[in-house]
Amino acid sequence: MKKSATKPSKKSFALQSFFVPPGKRAESLIKWKDVDCQISDHQGNIYFNMKSVKAPQSWSQVAVEIAASKYFRKIGRKQERSIGQLVSRIVNTIVEAGVAQKILSKGLVAESFRQELSFILLTQRAFFNSPVWFNCGVFKKPQVSACFIQSISDDLDGIFDLLKNEARIFKFGSGSGTNFSVLRSKYEQLAQGGTSSGLMSFLRVFDSGAGSIKSGGTTRRAAKMVCVDIDHPEIEEFIQWKANEEKKAHALIRQGYAADYEGEAYRTVSGQNSNNSIRVTDAFMKAVAADQSWALKSRTTGRTIKEVSAKKLWDELTKAAWQCADPGLQFDDTINRWHSCSPVGRIFASNPCSEYMFLDDSACNLASLNLAAFIDEDGHYDMAAYLQTIKIIFTAQEILVDLAGYPTEKIDKNSRQFRPLGIGFCGLGALLMRKGIPYDSDLGRLWAAGLTAALQGKAMLTSAELAQAQGAFLGYKKVKASYQKVMRKHLSNFKAQDFSQLGSGISLILNEIWHQAFQLGARVGFRNAQFSLMAPTGTIGLVMDCDTTGIEPEYSLIRYKKLSGGGNLLLTSQSVTPGLRRLGYSEKEIQEIQNYLQKHLQIEGAPHLKVEHFAVFDCAQKNGKTGRRQISVAAHLKMMAVIQPYLSGAISKTVNLPRESTIHQVSEVYRQAWQLGLKSIAIYRDGCKLSQPLSQESDYPKCAECGSPTELVGGCYRCTNCGFTTGCIS
Repeated sequence: MKKSATKPSKKSFALQSFFVPPGKRAESLIKWKDVDCQISDHQGNIYFNMKSVKAPQSWSQVAVEIAASKYFRKIGRKQERSIGQLVSRIVNTIVEAGVAQKILSKGLVAESFRQELSFILLTQRAFFNSPVWFNCGVFKKPQVSACFIQSISDDLDGIFDLLKNEARIFKFGSGSGTNFSVLRSKYEQLAQGGTSSGLMSFLRVFDSGAGSIKSGGTTRRAAKMVCVDIDHPEIEEFIQWKANEEKKAHALIRQGYAADYEGEAYRTVSGQNSNNSIRVTDAFMKAVAADQSWALKSRTTGRTIKEVSAKKLWDELTKAAWQCADPGLQFDDTINRWHSCSPVGRIFASNPCSEYMFLDDSACNLASLNLAAFIDEDGHYDMAAYLQTIKIIFTAQEILVDLAGYPTEKIDKNSRQFRPLGIGFCGLGALLMRKGIPYDSDLGRLWAAGLTAALQGKAMLTSAELAQAQGAFLGYKKVKASYQKVMRKHLSNFKAQDFSQLGSGISLILNEIWHQAFQLGARVGFRNAQFSLMAPTGTIGLVMDCDTTGIEPEYSLIRYKKLSGGGNLLLTSQSVTPGLRRLGYSEKEIQEIQNYLQKHLQIEGAPHLKVEHFAVFDCAQKNGKTGRRQISVAAHLKMMAVIQPYLSGAISKTVNLPRESTIHQVSEVYRQAWQLGLKSIAIYRDGCKLSQPLSQESDYPKCAECGSPTELVGGCYRCTNCGFTTGCIS
């Protein structure tokens, strides 16, 4: 292996105990309980059953059941039967690797790190992406990254090599994204004569392959992203692909076939196993605005095959998104303006949920912090605990880079050379509601920006400290100029933001962290090419007992919770009562408001609740039969816009649109996303798929596993009962 671009000082990586006093063990600070776990499908067939699972008392029944059913492993002859064993497997493997890599020195530092990381995981303050829990400590070189981006070449060997490599990635619980635009179109000639079968024919092959593989050996489908450039000759067919397949599904459903995603109708049609995104350029967006023609170009010669109206093409893609939520958009020029390693090559694609954007043939392991775990009953945010958690988790992610195995030599080389990481958070909507702050408010957006700035700043500082001990990433010298240019863009946005309204203490902490990060980074470089992103946190959000996932607001104030003795109980969000207390309501008033919410499934009209407080409890969708309030489309976009400048990667988030939204409104959402500087955008119009039964309790499909209601999370349907998620993996 080549020596790093920046010579390490050999100074030990500094670490202080925070959560667990020296000499203590994390497990001793936790109160434990025994939980009987049982998960059944909608027909009553039991597919997971385990008695007396030892778990922290603070964990819910659902969190324990999901962790046990998804993540427990048999190591040798020993079957994991407790959350403590699960956490120990992960933590011990990481610590041993950290010592071997000389990131953690033997003795007190390694032991302190072990206890801090154990406490963080056991108290649901943060969680790694699912592949870590699937594979770490099970295999010698485990696949621990959730996110892969792979290249493809325009020949049969390259095409079917990608198909094989995708299968390997899906098998171990990860997702893969590829830009397929290099494939020549059906309008182009083959070298040996004849005409190519075209892009769409091969996309159908890849879709079928992904649909036949269960991710991580679980019941979840493979997670896959398909990107196509806006100037590909088959772009019109790609735009219409899912919309046309949706029409076929409609016809089958009208003939009596099941409407759920696992039913015969949707299993019969193609295009259901990937998220589709179109890579659009600034030039295209300007051509749309000016109503100019747009050239579709040959993949082999670069010549124009035909010209179309840019506006007509735009209208086609926004109509398709209105019909079936696909395709989403990725803004190519915006993405590459924020690309820290541009001398190595452009960014062409993303992972399945559009948050990891980096070089082709690279991987990224993710982890997310649960924001609501750092707020107390008085609404005080524990910034010190938040920052310590970031440092511990980010360091663990760095250790995982060299501990991991990778499916191809190219991915192995790029992942180790550039070491991109993806730390993020979830529970933003829950945090704001508990603080009594509307999601759609300047203060709500300021808190979001401040917490993201703290995340990025502490991650950058930790990366610089790791570089001081280990050396900067191997590609740093080659990309130093572009890297520092992007870092200055981050810093410029930070300096332009006034965080004083969050309190002088938090503002001072943020300024100090960013100052230290840039001061040390300028001297020793950074260990990682990327630091942060915002993942959808589907399964891990449930295991952390998050009311809300990613940066989403509350989807609904109602939750369906499984009872340990069987059956479901209709409960309100766990964030409602703390939010009401924060706003000054008495316990008697809170109980009467809760009673009203339970009865009417909405908070509008509740006794005692002041009109000026309605906005605190607004959700992504209308609640109840007569509820009229919901978070506006503009609020979703504004929230993404204030967070994006502090992230290395992008944001996985669904912009929810009401059922009555028009194609023009979809067009405006997409246009505004580009103008606001977002890297990508995905929408979902309520009722746009027939898989949604017309039910007041849930406008989304029933869970294919247990028949319970689902909610839309990061572009995926997540069961509110058993946690079954269709689509993204985080």
